[in-house]
Amino acid sequence: MEAVHTPVLLDECLFYLSPVGEPFEKNAYMIDSTLGEGGHSNAFLSKYPGLHILGLDRDKTIQARARERLSLYGDRMDFYNGWFNDFYANYPSDKERPNIILFDLGISVYHYELSGRGFSFRYDEPLDMRLNFEEGESASDIVNTWQEEKLANMIYLYSDEKMSRRIARAIVETRASGKIESSKQLAEIIYNAVPGNYRHGNIHPATRTFQALRIAVNSELRRLPQALHDAFNVLSVGGKMGVITFHSLEDRIVKNYFRNLGKKCICPPEQAKCSCGGQPCAEIITRKPVEPTAEEVKSNSPSRSAKLRVVRKLRDATEMHKLAIEAEAM
Repeated sequence: MEAVHTPVLLDECLFYLSPVGEPFEKNAYMIDSTLGEGGHSNAFLSKYPGLHILGLDRDKTIQARARERLSLYGDRMDFYNGWFNDFYANYPSDKERPNIILFDLGISVYHYELSGRGFSFRYDEPLDMRLNFEEGESASDIVNTWQEEKLANMIYLYSDEKMSRRIARAIVETRASGKIESSKQLAEIIYNAVPGNYRHGNIHPATRTFQALRIAVNSELRRLPQALHDAFNVLSVGGKMGVITFHSLEDRIVKNYFRNLGKKCICPPEQAKCSCGGQPCAEIITRKPVEPTAEEVKSNSPSRSAKLRVVRKLRDATEMHKLAIEAEAM
């Protein structure tokens, strides 16, 4: 099976998350929280022969592709079908703790090119966008039922689309004459809704709205803060956690959570006496986000907005860390 998706920041992940040094090198355990087609897992298994990986993905179809691709590694590779936030929230207390956790929060090129679910407006496909197409609202449900103000706010919040109100108005006016059902149809509505000079920028005028819909459909930002917190507490002491983000909303959540983990004191500033223990929960390995090289961007354009942040765990996080990051994400 030929993979469609090229994993981003691959060399950087292998370097910063390497299971080198005792006790991890000979018998390390990694959780790939966003398996996709298995590109990162394939590279880790190939480079580190003592490594065992559990790969998570909510999409059964793409996970089947990963199973086929990674079958040559036998029992060194296991699979879990489900959302990563549910997995970490219900991680058994007696189960082995991983030494490495990786989140790649980007959407696989497979979903744009082969899933047939309307992630891209390059093709005329049913407007769905669900990673789990058996549950929740589809993109079509949202554009055909949400009130205009709610649509506009969602588009602006999740994509910073300055034409969000025009776009929402055009969607509501169009659906009054019939249901909006395809990706091409929606893209044309958005194209016709914006001013002429806005149609010929660096990106298609529908790009940001499609991003916002995908985030809303899959509750991407809602799942992330709690998942980060639970995953960090699942991680073994001394283990490393890395997160790759692709837009500023995700990166802000990760940056702020990691920053709180690295603080010696996380008590509220108005509190007179420290009650949190005064010890950081993590060592921040990447003080600044690691970004792709010019060569990688040239050969793999989806990598251009990628950022990798990595921490090493020193101790379990407290409830205060969760509260702090939830406040930042609001």
